[in-house]
Amino acid sequence: MPRRSFLASLTALFSPMLGATAAEAASAATDPKWTLSDAEWKRRLSPAAYQVLRQEGTERPFSSPLNNEKRAGTFHCAGCDLALFSSKAKYDSGTGWPSFWQPLPKAIGTKVDFKLIVPRTEYHCSRCGGHQGHVFGDGPKPTGKRYCNNGVALTFKPNA
Repeated sequence: MPRRSFLASLTALFSPMLGATAAEAASAATDPKWTLSDAEWKRRLSPAAYQVLRQEGTERPFSSPLNNEKRAGTFHCAGCDLALFSSKAKYDSGTGWPSFWQPLPKAIGTKVDFKLIVPRTEYHCSRCGGHQGHVFGDGPKPTGKRYCNNGVALTFKPNA
């Protein structure tokens, strides 16, 4: 059995015992303008972006061109275009996903996710609720945080 399938099976088996509930597909939008139907999200997003942003999927590591983006600018939510991260907070974590040590103020929300049994902190766009990635405590100073983002959940806008 592939490792991912095995972990998913264990999660389904033990999560109820740990008091966990199944993670919902994406988080609720805080802006009513972005409370869209599933069909509308599917029309607006590529299949890969839909799978990550609305179904809390994960893209393959090292598959996003944004992992190597080094220009000055801002990374935005691919779902609603909210600015999430400054390029000044981006760093190479070696994980294969775009990583940041700090989001922009009020750009993200968080929730606990038990998909891999061990609780992790999921983060999402604070406006549309689109899943971005997970935050870990192994990042660089000054925050010590690693916001590990799916590249397909972002767009990049270079400074003019």
